[in-house]
Amino acid sequence: MLVSVPFGKRQVVGLVREVTAHSEVPADKLRVAGALCEACPPLSEAWLELAEFAADYYQRGVGEVALPALPQALRDASRWDRLLAPVERFQLLPAGRAALPDALPARASALRRLAQALVDNETLLAADARAIHPKAIATLAAWQAEGWVSLEVTEAAELAALPALQGDRLPAPVLPTLTGEQTAAVEAIRDAQGFAPFLLHGVTGSGKTEVYLRALAAILEARPDAQALVLVPEINLTPQFEAAFRARFAALDGTSIVTLHSGLAEGERARNWFAAHSGRARIVLGTRLAVLASLPKLAIIVVDEEHDPAYKQQEGLRYSARDLAIWRAKQLGLPVVLGSATPSLESWWQADQGRYTRLTLSRRAVAEAVLPTVKLIDLEEERRRGRASVEGLSGPLIAALKTRLERGEQSLVFLNRRGYAPQLACDACGWVAGCPRCSAYVVLHKPERSLRCHHCGWEARIPRACPDCGNVDIAPLGRGTQRVEETLASAVPGARVLRIDADSTRRKGSAQALFSDVHAGDVDILVGTQMIAKGHDFQRVSLVGVLNADTALFSHDFRASERLFAQLMQVSGRAGRAGLPGEVLVQTRYPRHALYHALARHDYVGFANSTLAERRDAHLPPFVYQALLRAEGRTLEAAIAFLQQAAAELSQIPAAERVTVYDAVPLTIVKVMHVHRAQLLIESASRAALQATLRAWQPVLRTLKGVLRWNLEVDPLDI
Repeated sequence: MLVSVPFGKRQVVGLVREVTAHSEVPADKLRVAGALCEACPPLSEAWLELAEFAADYYQRGVGEVALPALPQALRDASRWDRLLAPVERFQLLPAGRAALPDALPARASALRRLAQALVDNETLLAADARAIHPKAIATLAAWQAEGWVSLEVTEAAELAALPALQGDRLPAPVLPTLTGEQTAAVEAIRDAQGFAPFLLHGVTGSGKTEVYLRALAAILEARPDAQALVLVPEINLTPQFEAAFRARFAALDGTSIVTLHSGLAEGERARNWFAAHSGRARIVLGTRLAVLASLPKLAIIVVDEEHDPAYKQQEGLRYSARDLAIWRAKQLGLPVVLGSATPSLESWWQADQGRYTRLTLSRRAVAEAVLPTVKLIDLEEERRRGRASVEGLSGPLIAALKTRLERGEQSLVFLNRRGYAPQLACDACGWVAGCPRCSAYVVLHKPERSLRCHHCGWEARIPRACPDCGNVDIAPLGRGTQRVEETLASAVPGARVLRIDADSTRRKGSAQALFSDVHAGDVDILVGTQMIAKGHDFQRVSLVGVLNADTALFSHDFRASERLFAQLMQVSGRAGRAGLPGEVLVQTRYPRHALYHALARHDYVGFANSTLAERRDAHLPPFVYQALLRAEGRTLEAAIAFLQQAAAELSQIPAAERVTVYDAVPLTIVKVMHVHRAQLLIESASRAALQATLRAWQPVLRTLKGVLRWNLEVDPLDI
């Protein structure tokens, strides 16, 4: 349970792990706990074991795992009384709908906002009303006397269940006919006994979501109290998944669905967490943080797009949600389904070893839908033949876009680089706009007329002339999604062009609104980054164009080719999903590259097997296990010196005999926010030896000085 305890002059929240009758701490040093959080039922022993495993494996304190996994409302003892307090909820009555807001003076803007909030939402919490107007409660009481609203008082303990359980019971939906492969996959998951890891490898559009829905329905119907956890890699995928799950399970008695992700308001996240913790929410849909949610009756876990790097936390506790999901399933003895059209090589290798059961969906679920044809546009050949391109868009791609526009079909243009241009340069003296705080170039954002660093957030206005030589003819170099959007508007006249990336979806709900426009057919050409590449079921898209994919072919990161292939396979899968003939055009200067040939054949199996062979020969994951020590200092020399000292100390640890230590090197972006960064990579063919080494190394690292910060990451994805 949670307690409030004195910590110096502060009261902080702690988690009770064990109760003992004796303490070695002197009695005069012991402190009395200030309060017990009665609003939160005790967390289970299984949940605490999960937190302790994550802390041990990822080399963090258990408090760094357990407390951040709880909603903010529980981590602030001053809010506990409000959690226990009854909740006042105002309900709009028909008389109020007819009278408001016309009954209010035109200048009473705050009161009119209060009335509009009631009209829009039907109900309004007292806390939300006070945020709109300081005298809102008195006003609502007056409206209650007029017969315009009614007041409902709810016990706080029941609050968590209300949002998920509202709504009338709907008739059972019409279920699509399963293919033979889908049926076999559902039966295998449904009949699994105990811990059963499944790798669901299905081509794009093969109906993996339908397999999830059927398997969950079978398990939830068989066990009336069972709970399911469904993980998705990104927040913008949750609305369509939530809609599909709500539509399917609306007819199932007692089923409630809640979402858990960082985009929720604090109160909403707390209510959803309580619904999961109390067992009232039977399906929890969320991003990586949901893997640490308290689910006392968990019966199945699904990890969609299991290959996605977004499942790896890159700050604080650097955990992999996919890996913790597998461990949690093993701990509780239940099935876990890892779904992807392009599984991670780690998961593919586990299936090769027989540790995971591989389930294959080799064709699309819609009978008339086939995988799109993939064609490579040789940019060098286009140049040699003198064929003009328009701002990086080749002639064949522009012609194909115009053809789709004439047919009334949609097109998608994929470029994994946001902004207008990655650089702003002067061709007279060679000046390139750089960030004053980072060792990186700044990105030109033309609509905002600004230069922006994508590493630290620094911004500045676009200069009128080169700051070094005064040349006014400074120009953008390269292309981002903003520039492609602008080019398409002129290159394909009459087309309705929409851009979806991190810049166009900053406001809450904006991504969902933009995707709704695409699904409604209000967009002819969709331009975007990886946000549009995976999971979305675009029914009208028949053409996908890929720009600037070549840069990843020559990355220093050994995982770059795997990520590129997954990205291209995923974005290719957006075409031809509803029976329209699909086509994918990839612009490249290296059309003979083996990766592109595998892509053209939709041959993930061949790509995975050849890449695994390369990894085996090079002694790279998944055939070795790695950890990365990063150091941040005021100078690069200080960071490197710290890592060299750490490496010297490592050689004194007996378990380190089975560990390989590489040289300390600067990070690719060596300076961010005036802080210099370096890394030290260690690896071993034995996971146990690596873990034993890290446990012995941690206390030594805490004694070393000379840097601002350091962190240790297990199973790093970015090296």
